[in-house]
Amino acid sequence: MFRALTQWFDPEKQPTVGRTPDYRFSLANERTFLAWIRTGLALIAGGMACAQFLPSLSIHHLREIIAIGLLVLGGVVALRAVDHWARTERAMRLGQELPPSKFPAILALAVGAGAVLLVIAVLLRAFG
Repeated sequence: MFRALTQWFDPEKQPTVGRTPDYRFSLANERTFLAWIRTGLALIAGGMACAQFLPSLSIHHLREIIAIGLLVLGGVVALRAVDHWARTERAMRLGQELPPSKFPAILALAVGAGAVLLVIAVLLRAFG
């Protein structure tokens, strides 16, 4: 665990494995990482917006549950982004298959479930 964290924060101190990949692939890996970071930041911003601007809902503490869910999900996305970046870079250096990830599907399901919760909350407020 601590070895992986060291690779995240101080990659120069890690022994270089394999061959240096074509810089275009490394840059594409970094762009993917940055896209995941933007996604995490958007989820965090959405969580803060829910906490600050969403009115109290008819289901007790639903606003807070939605806000905390988005904040936690944003943090998880950011951590997952750096882990995926490091594993992908290592795989490219070793000439291995890129690491598979179920995380995009999990994230899509979580965002979809959050949208369903919001639709329910809006309908309850409108007709409640």
